[in-house]
Amino acid sequence: MRLDEFIEFEANERAERRRLAAEKDYGIVDHLDSFERRFDEHVSDDAVVGSVSPSIFVGRADYPNVSTGLLSPVGREERAAAFETSAAWYDEGVSISDVFDRRTSLLNSTRGVDVADAGATGGVKSVGGASGPAESVHDAWDGWLGVQREVAIADRPVDVEIGLDGRPDLDFEVGTEDIKTPTGPRAAARTADLGENPHVPRPVQKTLEDDDWRAEGAMAFLYRRGFDVYEINTILSAGALGRGENRRLVPTRWSITAVDDTVGQFLRGSIRDDPTVDRIEVHRNEYLGNAFWVILVPGRWEYELVEMKSPGSIWNPDPEAGVYLAAASEGREGRTGYVEETAGAYYAARLGVLEHLDDRGRQAKALVLRHVSDDYWGPVGVWQVREAVRNAFEGEHGAAETFGEAVRGVADRLPVSLGRLRRKSTMAAGLQANLADFADAD
Repeated sequence: MRLDEFIEFEANERAERRRLAAEKDYGIVDHLDSFERRFDEHVSDDAVVGSVSPSIFVGRADYPNVSTGLLSPVGREERAAAFETSAAWYDEGVSISDVFDRRTSLLNSTRGVDVADAGATGGVKSVGGASGPAESVHDAWDGWLGVQREVAIADRPVDVEIGLDGRPDLDFEVGTEDIKTPTGPRAAARTADLGENPHVPRPVQKTLEDDDWRAEGAMAFLYRRGFDVYEINTILSAGALGRGENRRLVPTRWSITAVDDTVGQFLRGSIRDDPTVDRIEVHRNEYLGNAFWVILVPGRWEYELVEMKSPGSIWNPDPEAGVYLAAASEGREGRTGYVEETAGAYYAARLGVLEHLDDRGRQAKALVLRHVSDDYWGPVGVWQVREAVRNAFEGEHGAAETFGEAVRGVADRLPVSLGRLRRKSTMAAGLQANLADFADAD
């Protein structure tokens, strides 16, 4: 499809998606009222009644002494799997309000631990005062961390009974610290017991049993065996990957980026000697107020993400501010340091591009342009970046004769001028410019 035809086609599709999203919007206030009623029915002062845990949470504050939690969808146990962040959320077409609904419905029952030392009873140092020799996280299969690990490595939500130390704190504040992890209301936990024997997939058992396997290799192994990055980052977070006694709990926020980066490096190596794409392609997708343009160009692997954050969006809330630009890039050999400007979005978007190229047995230069509009009013996490880019390659795409034609065609739909884009983007900077390219754009 010619690029101009593709852009017109995408404009019509976007209008239809906005109409459907508006019709599906939920009332957040009504949700909070219903949650408090469910909470009163299912949570007493010392226990969560009939709990099912689909996932875990490991905090990062005060590292290496962190808060670890079991997440439970209070009063909605029969749908527990739907509350765990996954690619299925994109397939469902969840809205920002839906994400808020699911995250505020997860009770986070927590205990504090050292990331390497499970304590004397596989659990906490701040509660109880148990005596005896401390065990490492690697050996923790009993007590609090044992239950948490069983939940993390199981292939479905697990029945658990959680003893609480007092009434949970119903705090529905959603801020920047909740960007990547569903936390919801928190409660201090005394105990946790399994209500069943969880089923652990054989590939996960293999990684657990091999004490000499580096975490990076184990992650690549699980990915090759069909495990998505969501499952792998939970297993990593629970301290279930790596060499023996070197295993550590990994804060959830860190594990998400670590897995995206590690799997991305594995895929980059897989396509290293593949032939390149044979023409310039322009792909597009839009989800939750975020629009993504992916331009693939024949040549050796090269990648750049440029983010444009509009005034009034979650990351640029001042309506009087101009569009904020951030960018990061890599060449054939990758990067040597962490990306600061675009953070986890860089690795999530890169993963989507690399998966597509690996499926095709091709490599390419890839420029990803992300426009964060003011429709993105609440933080939902980098999963939406990952899934939007993954799905950008479905259906029709545009074709261009030159890289300049592709960038100029896309730039007409961006909130900044081509000149400003060229000043920020390493890949776009090489385009031959004319005076009109530098016209200001709000």
